[in-house]
Amino acid sequence: MRSIVIALQRVASSHTPLPPRVGATSLARRSLLKAASAICMLGLTAMLLPVGQLRAQGDLSVQVDHGAQGHLSAQAKKKPPKDKWVASWSASTTAFGVGSPVAQPDLQFPLPTAATDGVVDQTIRMVIKPDLWSDTMRFRFSNVFGDRPVSLSRVTVALQSYAGNPQQDTLTRVTFNKQNSVTIPQGQEVWSDAVDLDWVEDADDFAVVGHNLLVSIAVQGKSGAISWHGKAVTTNYLTPQGSGDHTFDTDDSAYPYSSTSWYFLNALDVMAASNTVVVCAFGDSITDGTATTINGNDRWSNDLSRRLHNAYGNLVSVVNQGIGGNTVNRPGQASESAVQRLDRDVLDLSGLTHVVWLEGINDVPAVTPDVVIAGYQNVVSRLHAAGIKVVGATVTSALNPTLTDPAAIASNKLKDDYRKQLNIFIRGTNIYDSKADMDAATLDPLTGALKAPFLPPSSIGGTVLDWIHPNRAGYQAMANTIDISVFAPGPRKDH
Repeated sequence: MRSIVIALQRVASSHTPLPPRVGATSLARRSLLKAASAICMLGLTAMLLPVGQLRAQGDLSVQVDHGAQGHLSAQAKKKPPKDKWVASWSASTTAFGVGSPVAQPDLQFPLPTAATDGVVDQTIRMVIKPDLWSDTMRFRFSNVFGDRPVSLSRVTVALQSYAGNPQQDTLTRVTFNKQNSVTIPQGQEVWSDAVDLDWVEDADDFAVVGHNLLVSIAVQGKSGAISWHGKAVTTNYLTPQGSGDHTFDTDDSAYPYSSTSWYFLNALDVMAASNTVVVCAFGDSITDGTATTINGNDRWSNDLSRRLHNAYGNLVSVVNQGIGGNTVNRPGQASESAVQRLDRDVLDLSGLTHVVWLEGINDVPAVTPDVVIAGYQNVVSRLHAAGIKVVGATVTSALNPTLTDPAAIASNKLKDDYRKQLNIFIRGTNIYDSKADMDAATLDPLTGALKAPFLPPSSIGGTVLDWIHPNRAGYQAMANTIDISVFAPGPRKDH
């Protein structure tokens, strides 16, 4: 008998997803369903239990609030606190073509003149996954690597249903100084106004948490040089060149083309509690997600996020600022080094409290370990000066035992020797607030290479191995080396 009561209690408080919903109407519907479940529970319990035993079930007493939403007072949730802006999703911006995209379709069809004209009178619908939800958001757009001002005639945000299709009645206008359009000056970034989403109930709304957003931007005229993030490892959608504004389209039929990169969009902030912890995963392609599953969100930073949310709930957000091919302290490469890009890509993140940094394999053997170590010291000192805690991760192996060319073998061995020297420094130094031995978790001590189960790529499948980037299983092992106690949120500050 008691098992029936417990089951009914769970029904009353469950967060089972409901069909597509419409703003405030859906909130009322969900609340009424919760109330109905609770009332049914009480009625059935009254029939199943003797009166004395029923009275003993003190936790079953539920009061109905007859307000406009019909919320149960026992189940009602407070709106999430809105103390400060915190980063909920981010992507480091580079020039077009940089960042080693994964599984990129041929862009000559949606962007036939990308090298000269960029994006031309067309709409891009991008898929992003907020790490922390709120009913108040804002978005940042970048023209840092542009060669002229870029005009967006309209921007919308919606909850993704599937592919490029928005969930019914969630398409919401994004404004800039209360206007639909915005022109981003060359070399600059702009934030949108705060966007209130009436279809989000609270920070742990079961209908949105874990789901993706669709951010659609209509580019007016020719954008010129494109600022993008190449390695999204996520499918995004484009209309044909010259097709105009499709930001409010309720399906994706006008978006025949796809790309695994993000364009112009580089940050999403949400309003959150004052004690929210914001963690930035910083590094190169191993942080950016090469060899992870397309649309799988299984980078090591995603795995860390799941661990942190399980431990600390809605008081943490993890964002990723990796760039394929990036270096610690080797200027003159396709993307700016970590030393060069720290201020814009990391320190400018809203509410930043912690950084987990894994990088160095692309520096060596072109530069010696002392140059890389000087970069480590430079970046960590600047982060500490800003009050940011730093977790240092050991550099994972890139040793390739299948090489046959003598020169390639010698270079690969030198890279591995230098990598080991970097790890000796990381393991022995006291400059970090915590350390994560990702190398030890992924290394096959018999071969000196990555462990065999971590080698087959999750992105494109097959047996072609690059001997540098772990797969889904490898990234999980790496995330598990991080001591999450260093991220424990403190008490909320009074406002």
